[in-house]
Amino acid sequence: MNKTVAELAGRWMTHKADALSELEHKVLQSAIDRKPVARNVNDSIASREGGGDRLADAIARIGGSWTFILSFLAFLVAWAGLNAWLLGRAAFDPYPFIFLNLVLSMLAAIQAPIIMMSQNRQAERDRIDAAHDYAVNLKAEIEIMALHEKLDEIRFQEIILLRERIEALSTQIARIADAGATGEPSAR
Repeated sequence: MNKTVAELAGRWMTHKADALSELEHKVLQSAIDRKPVARNVNDSIASREGGGDRLADAIARIGGSWTFILSFLAFLVAWAGLNAWLLGRAAFDPYPFIFLNLVLSMLAAIQAPIIMMSQNRQAERDRIDAAHDYAVNLKAEIEIMALHEKLDEIRFQEIILLRERIEALSTQIARIADAGATGEPSAR
């Protein structure tokens, strides 16, 4: 492991360098290299999805919309109206609509696993997003800590400079006071 990464892990992280996860190690290394960790996660996910994945997402998107629900409700009312009242004795699916129940059961049997596949992929996307957000937040914290260290160092250097100036002024004041007490002209 890089000595600088180990040093920064000990200084800025709450655990030792050996206990760093791969993600934390990459974030620390990116801080050292001054490289960003932010990226568009959607692009990497979209490049791995196949046609079936996109189809499942589209079916889940359509099946979970108000347009689908209201359209399907209209279809059910039309089906029941057509078979119960309009066709009378010649109805192809008379009340209690056994064929409609079969169609609905088959639709549910197909639609449910497709929606679950889409939800599983969404959960995976959420995990990737959460890991990416963690990396970006960790990098921001590390950069803030580095800025604090730099500001502290600047303040420390300013304090040393002020102390040296105060000592030089104190020495001059002491010489002036000594010269005034003895009546000698001061040498500036």
